[in-house]
Amino acid sequence: MLMIQASQAHYDAMNGKDSGAVRWTEADLKAMFQFMADLNNELTENGEMLDGQGLSEPAQARVVTLGEDGVPAVVDGPYGETEEVLCGYWLLECASLDRATEIAKRILQCPTPEGAGNGPVTIRSIPDSAPCDV
Repeated sequence: MLMIQASQAHYDAMNGKDSGAVRWTEADLKAMFQFMADLNNELTENGEMLDGQGLSEPAQARVVTLGEDGVPAVVDGPYGETEEVLCGYWLLECASLDRATEIAKRILQCPTPEGAGNGPVTIRSIPDSAPCDV
């Protein structure tokens, strides 16, 4: 699984809001979406793509944790601008970790406006079986 991160400020910038981050133009967004569509199509055609999705902005997220009293606590977004969260993923079936790394490097070549940055991309394998029998 390849996972890419971003912050609420990145989503705000892509939506034209003044977030202190670089603003995206319509042409910037089209270039990014075209890059991702082309990559996803290629991965699908060569049989590596199992699933992939972009996720909603952190402001639309909710985190459920256990409070100190053991009672579930719910926190709505948005979160601090510097906090990066999962913004999209690719579930792939790759021949090797090296191949997954090649794809992650390619993802980081997605066009973005000057100064917007990209990534990071985290690679995690999904084990074929549970780590122990229960």
